[in-house]
Amino acid sequence: QVQLVESGGGLVQPGGSLRLSCAASGFTFRTYAMNWYRRAPANERDFVARIGSTGSDTNYADSVKGRFTISRDNDKNMVYLEMNSLKPEDTAEYYCNVVVWGRRYWGQGTQVIVSS
Repeated sequence: QVQLVESGGGLVQPGGSLRLSCAASGFTFRTYAMNWYRRAPANERDFVARIGSTGSDTNYADSVKGRFTISRDNDKNMVYLEMNSLKPEDTAEYYCNVVVWGRRYWGQGTQVIVSS
């Protein structure tokens, strides 16, 4: 079955950087677009970034544009989110997401806390 496992979260100071990873399995990874979402405490889950199946097209939420970079390695079935210039408002649980045959799949999430 489809499995997504995120890692790489943690506590970082404002202005710092983190790299999140998502290991995917159970589907033909190289043929699907992948997404990152996040949910801040007491908020809805919001879109962060998307990458097409080949990695040639990407989209970002306005709030992270210019600071975050999504990438993928189709040989390793991995998708990444490089986060730079982190702000306290980036504090959230970050989730990897894929839609396979019309069904949304989510990982368990990885927590990012931006605080001094």
